[in-house]
Amino acid sequence: MRVAFVGKGGSGKTTLSALFSRHLARSGAPVVAIDGDINQHLAHALGLDEDEIFAAPPLSARTGEIKDHLRGTNPRIPSRDAMVKTTPPGRGSRLLRLLGDDEIHSHHVQRVGGVPLMVTGAFDERDLGVACYHSKLGAVELYLNHLVDGPGEYVVVDMTAGADAFASGLFTRFDMTFLVVEPTRKSVSVYRQYRDHAAEFGIPVAVVGNKVTGEDDLDFLRSHVGDGLVAHCVQSGFVRAQEQGRGHDGLEPHNARALDLLREAVDARPKDWAAFQRHAVEFHLRNAAAWANEATGEDLAAQVDPDFRHGPAALAAHA
Repeated sequence: MRVAFVGKGGSGKTTLSALFSRHLARSGAPVVAIDGDINQHLAHALGLDEDEIFAAPPLSARTGEIKDHLRGTNPRIPSRDAMVKTTPPGRGSRLLRLLGDDEIHSHHVQRVGGVPLMVTGAFDERDLGVACYHSKLGAVELYLNHLVDGPGEYVVVDMTAGADAFASGLFTRFDMTFLVVEPTRKSVSVYRQYRDHAAEFGIPVAVVGNKVTGEDDLDFLRSHVGDGLVAHCVQSGFVRAQEQGRGHDGLEPHNARALDLLREAVDARPKDWAAFQRHAVEFHLRNAAAWANEATGEDLAAQVDPDFRHGPAALAAHA
């Protein structure tokens, strides 16, 4: 299952992405965490020291090589230059297993705090004023497009802040999106934006309340979110101690239970490969018409393989 954490900047989505990823990993579940935020902090939230460097190369540094690997022998994609971030897989494409023996996982995964982690890559001086951060997320979108995750396997992505996540079709690549909401009017405003955008495409969104200090905060969230609130986290001495580099006995029982509730919500979602592929094709055609045909000089609608059916059967046929 693919899980995204989104929310207003500062709402705690990176912290919850890290806590949830560790919670899954410690249960023995196969999991990959991906830092897809413009501010790359997930590695440190997972336990990387501030003076340590995440050694694995960012996905955005090897987008060309990733394209070459994923396009495989697909005759509809003659070169990496003809492949864009929304190009869906077809017959001949290389499909991925979670943490499989492939060049993407072998090059880009580094364990941090017991969690296999991949990072998108931060902005650098060459990008300032000339590049959009969503261009760096292209490799993440390609990875998720070609991944066949099985039952009990998880990908957890820390996404960009606010409704900016809707600037690409990446928001359709998840089985569950957790919107982290603080008990404030600004945070609820972001929730409403995300809820309304997601509803247009039938994307499931569940709300996680964060930084709740008492019943007043909880009543505030319930009044604005209603049944969308699946769990809430209270102010955490454990998280604050981690952020300050101090030791702590462990996560508070209430917050540990909240992570259990999030996993239960994810596991209750049915896996819908048909909808996943339908959204992939829809957003590929949108991008082709909007910019990609002109950028590549080709009609990228021809990349859609009408006879391809995504999911375990496609992976078995590829194998």
